[in-house]
Amino acid sequence: MLNAADDLLVERGFSGVTMEGIAARAGVAKQTIYRWWKSKVDILLDTLAADAEEPLAWRPGSPPASPEEELRDQLGRVAAFLQEPAGQVLLSLIGHAQLDPETAAKLRDGFLREQRERDLAGLGALLARHTGRPADERLTARLLDAALGPLFHQALVLGRPSGPAALAATARLVLDAAEREQAKGDAGSRPGEPAAP
Repeated sequence: MLNAADDLLVERGFSGVTMEGIAARAGVAKQTIYRWWKSKVDILLDTLAADAEEPLAWRPGSPPASPEEELRDQLGRVAAFLQEPAGQVLLSLIGHAQLDPETAAKLRDGFLREQRERDLAGLGALLARHTGRPADERLTARLLDAALGPLFHQALVLGRPSGPAALAATARLVLDAAEREQAKGDAGSRPGEPAAP
């Protein structure tokens, strides 16, 4: 049933996905669908959660991979995911959420919150390796927005994936910003005292 919902979304777009269509594609009664899900949004959210976990997982690179290479590779995985059927589910749900507050709440309180927690942990660990000190949570959140924003802009607004040059530039900008913030913190600390987080 989850695969049927995915397939219909790719073929017909969000408005073309119906509970009846999912049931027909999956070869089950419509009542079977309603036994598990209240709406097509609920089905699509479940397909998204199942399909996104592996592609969007943070994978620390093997030495001698640099933090910049690791971040560039992670951003590349996100950009590639947004072009795949599962990524199209996410983009469709984001689009529908702009018009439907219930969808927005379900998306933000479920998948997006959980994925953001994974992204914050992954980026925080990478920044700690890059700067040699624990990453400040607020800074990590700002840098995560700076890293992912261009990818979603390219996919949602321009309808194309971020290319290798853009991914490399974004990774470098994020790590440069982390270095600048550390330098500011180091400059603000007194001799003999650790820098403020």
